[in-house]
Amino acid sequence: MTYPLFLATLPVPLPAAGARVELTGDEGRHAVVVRRLQVGEIVTLSDGRGRGVRGPVVAVGKAALAVEVVEHLSAPDPAVHWVAAQALAKGDRAELAIEMMTEMGISEILPWSSARSVVRWSGERGEKSRARWRVTVREAAKQSRRLVVPEVGTAVSTRQLAAAVAAAELAIVLHEEAADSLSTVALPVRGTVLLVVGPEGGITADEIDTLVGAGARLARISDGVLRTSTAGVVGLAGLMLR
Repeated sequence: MTYPLFLATLPVPLPAAGARVELTGDEGRHAVVVRRLQVGEIVTLSDGRGRGVRGPVVAVGKAALAVEVVEHLSAPDPAVHWVAAQALAKGDRAELAIEMMTEMGISEILPWSSARSVVRWSGERGEKSRARWRVTVREAAKQSRRLVVPEVGTAVSTRQLAAAVAAAELAIVLHEEAADSLSTVALPVRGTVLLVVGPEGGITADEIDTLVGAGARLARISDGVLRTSTAGVVGLAGLMLR
């Protein structure tokens, strides 16, 4: 059985068994007003960075509650650091993509301002868009009971993305015309694996040349063309399940 997860500020080291931890602010209000949690229900509190505590609710206020610490939790340190470079897309397609990849276990997300991205992040609009992505992965991490909330970087250009490609142990650009299938790509035992997902209009030839020149491999998921909202999670799932 899984228990509801809420994000909270947790001290270092974690509180000892029997101690109480307060859940306040927006998370506390959500737990009390929306989820209507009652005394005795078991919940998990996480700092979003891999640490957490679990225990019963022992007190409920108007917009806050207290949890008694029964168990300490920690997310295992993965050998592979999974990163997705998700091209900016119109509407909610990119947000759907990062939501599903968070549920699947992505570690970090790089918003990519590709040549054919209709949406552009700049100035105040860019900060608001990034904040929206961060809320999306935060809620997806809670939904999937993850102790780690993925990092969302600032929007990168193709040149900046090429630098990330060069630094990764393995970088894969998903492309429908690739000669190699994703299932045939050898995975590193440890290090960073970067998955590049293009926009709705596709990745340009110049971008392919730049990324491949930096060390990326092209790979196809299937014989069809997937939407930008689904390609990343399908590719990530295929790699992680191996």
